[in-house]
Amino acid sequence: MAWTSYQLFLAGLMVVTGSLNTLSTKWADQLKSINSVGELVHFNHPFLQATSMFVGEFSCMYAFFMFYFIFKHKGGEERVQASTLTGGNRQFNPLIFLPPAMCDMIATSTMYVGLNLTYASSFQMLRGSVIVFTGLLSMFCLGRKLNARQWAGIVFVIIGLAIVGVSDFLLPSDEEYDTSNVILGDALIIAAQVVVACQMVIEERFVSSANVPPLMAVGCEGLFGFVVLSILLFPMYHIHVNSTFSSSPEYRLEDALDAFYQLGNNWQLSLAFSGTIISIAFFNFAGISVTKEINATTRMVLDSVRTLVIYLVSLALGWQDFQYLQPIGFVILLIGMSVYNDVIITPFMRERGWIAADPEESEPPKDDSQEDLAASGPDDDAAVST
Repeated sequence: MAWTSYQLFLAGLMVVTGSLNTLSTKWADQLKSINSVGELVHFNHPFLQATSMFVGEFSCMYAFFMFYFIFKHKGGEERVQASTLTGGNRQFNPLIFLPPAMCDMIATSTMYVGLNLTYASSFQMLRGSVIVFTGLLSMFCLGRKLNARQWAGIVFVIIGLAIVGVSDFLLPSDEEYDTSNVILGDALIIAAQVVVACQMVIEERFVSSANVPPLMAVGCEGLFGFVVLSILLFPMYHIHVNSTFSSSPEYRLEDALDAFYQLGNNWQLSLAFSGTIISIAFFNFAGISVTKEINATTRMVLDSVRTLVIYLVSLALGWQDFQYLQPIGFVILLIGMSVYNDVIITPFMRERGWIAADPEESEPPKDDSQEDLAASGPDDDAAVST
């Protein structure tokens, strides 16, 4: 079936804004600006960047109420409930979003620290490890059993991740990217996916049944994440770290005041910082809409496309050198994701009789939200995130 113009617009919006989100955050890390003591240093403020990301998530709440009032005016409550953006239960306890929001906060902050140490393309590729941890946690916490196909997908994902990690190690070390820092950044990104997997399991176990409108759900998590992380910026100001994790005058874990000095002294930095907020807001809307208007499989494919875009842009801008193992690892990673989620590759092989159907599926077919949970990591209906 041919896509409508609106569906093509949503697909393009998701790829563009998803790519811009990572690229704008990394661009900010690349830039130098005068800090509060007059030194020209790199912008190294991952926790403030994570706070800005939650501002973008919270803006989805405004989008929800905008669509709500438009639909309410045009067709009343029936029109509101008919929309995939506004339909659902609005009488819920907002505190159900606090635990997943805390997972989102920890994971995003950790990933942004890792992004500051490693390459943007590696950041995006390594996030694919969430499939491994989500699959394992779903076994232990949700009582699911993984079938042979899913285990095969996990094996492919692990192989792909290993190749991407090796490619980072083989890239030449320089002033911008010290090899030890790159490996540390990669490790932090993978570790963050454990927390993301916990978020996925919590949302499926405790949040999905509430049937909250997706834009409102993202807005609630954004609000909790912003409030809690903003409060944590105060104790972070009094924690001192080494130069690997901070470029502020006194090497504080997070010096928000120094960050605002730098933002005020470099318009490009302000533009990149604002780009993180704006792009995540539109990416949330586009991701949710793609899942509802088309399907979660398409969303996974588009998410892979944005990873490729980030990789090509990083090469074009000279943010990293070409290493032949990285695209190989990326392809194997995509194969693993496709096999795990039973999309594209395995259906194609079954149609041609190359492999038998799965007679021993251990669980009923997933709906779009469950498929999206496994496929897209943190980018599910409840929390699209970065």
